[in-house]
Amino acid sequence: MGDLTLDDAAAVTTTLQGVVDRALDSLIGVNIDDHQVVAYDVAHAAAAVASATNLLTYGARGETEAQLTVAFIADVAHDVNTRLLGREAAWGCELGALDSVREFMSVGREPALLASLVNGAPNHLDEDFELVAETFRRFADDQIVPIAEHIHRTNSDIPEDLIDGLAELGVFGLSAPVEFGGFAEGGASDYLGMVVATEELSRGSLGIGGSLITRPEILTRALIAGGTERQKTEWLPKLASGEIMAAVAVTEPDYGSDVAGIRVSATRDDQNGWVINGTKTWCTFAGRADVLMLLARTTPGSTNHKGLSVFIVPKPRSDGHSFAHEQPEGGRMEGRAIDTIGYRGMHSYEISFDDWWISADALIGEADGEGRGFYFQMQGFENGRLQTAARAVGLMQAAYESAVAYANDRVVFNQPISQYQLTQAKIGRMAIVIQAARQYALHVAHLMGDGKGTLEASMVKAYVCRAAEWVTRESMQIHGGMGYAEEYPVSRYYVDARVLSIFEGADETLCLKVIIRRLLADRS
Repeated sequence: MGDLTLDDAAAVTTTLQGVVDRALDSLIGVNIDDHQVVAYDVAHAAAAVASATNLLTYGARGETEAQLTVAFIADVAHDVNTRLLGREAAWGCELGALDSVREFMSVGREPALLASLVNGAPNHLDEDFELVAETFRRFADDQIVPIAEHIHRTNSDIPEDLIDGLAELGVFGLSAPVEFGGFAEGGASDYLGMVVATEELSRGSLGIGGSLITRPEILTRALIAGGTERQKTEWLPKLASGEIMAAVAVTEPDYGSDVAGIRVSATRDDQNGWVINGTKTWCTFAGRADVLMLLARTTPGSTNHKGLSVFIVPKPRSDGHSFAHEQPEGGRMEGRAIDTIGYRGMHSYEISFDDWWISADALIGEADGEGRGFYFQMQGFENGRLQTAARAVGLMQAAYESAVAYANDRVVFNQPISQYQLTQAKIGRMAIVIQAARQYALHVAHLMGDGKGTLEASMVKAYVCRAAEWVTRESMQIHGGMGYAEEYPVSRYYVDARVLSIFEGADETLCLKVIIRRLLADRS
């Protein structure tokens, strides 16, 4: 590590934060839509710098941890410098704003330092959460990994015994309060347990592992935020036990991240119920699900989020890639799976509703919940962004382990490719990125346990999901031609990683509509 210390690293993060702050100051009072390119880059730079700053605490835990921290912060400095170079005026910065970090960046990105970090460093989880990690890691290795490739290649359904096994482990009740049959007692431990379990399950498979938690988690959070006592008593124990599985029906063909513009309608009828009409899309797991968490417009003529409400819509379970259900009253619900290049096993559906009737008590919050659906679903989505970051970490860890194993076995020009400097640098950089992402996700879990962290949840999602694309790409490259074949799971990791920056808030929308606006609000 040469003469670089953690104090040097801390000074660099301060300098980087100063550059981000000046860029934010230059955006105060302007129309962000006229400066989208700069705002997008500043949002990502802010997320990277926040991750770097957070890692300083981890770096104080040992020599290897300190080396890893220095290497990561040097990488972040390089990233910010690349975004800034030649655009200083647009960022509100002077020429040479990062000249003072160039030596640190040069030394911290030395191939020898990266090569020394190919084995990473300890996670430093508390004993209780290390036990959680071991439990779900063992389940993933024994139950998920053996079937993950088959399900991906055949685009088949998640087997019921896998869902039952996760239910027995209590994974669906991690966020449900104890009094409703879950394990949540309030505080950071609830979020930390979810992050740790999600990472390990996603390491087994993104589609049939960690993502199974997401939809029950989102509905659970919405019920906690706005459900009546009767609704909590009825639904939370069933969600926590895995008796019912949920899907989320928010996105529409013309409205993705622009949730406030949705058009699916829920209209009161003369039977003291609601009638649903319209089309939803990208409803993952909607075929197998027992209920849909549906966001619909309940105020006719409204055009913003204030006219939206959330419903729990019961439905029959279905196998395969399509379904159609009819009600005696004439209502119809029809769904078809949308074929995707990855993230298989749960299937994402387009669902059409034609006069589908639901009872009045299906409205979360009932009378008090009408028009508050946007806020209830955001309670789940903000936590979902943290969980997506954890999913990305698990996927990166799988790709890293695959790259290490292949590099040790593959011999080129009479020696294993793991002995070549470039391979070592690639794997070392993977290790530092993964650990930085993991530690940032754990930090955000602590914040959310204290009732904070909504901005940070968006930032960690933005940063980590982009990182997952790079890590899986480099792992695929280390595999060479076999990385492009389906004989190794790394090709699955690569296509699965591509979806992470799209769902739970597309990267562009997350940066321009959430991160940059909240940063500017805090700044001003």
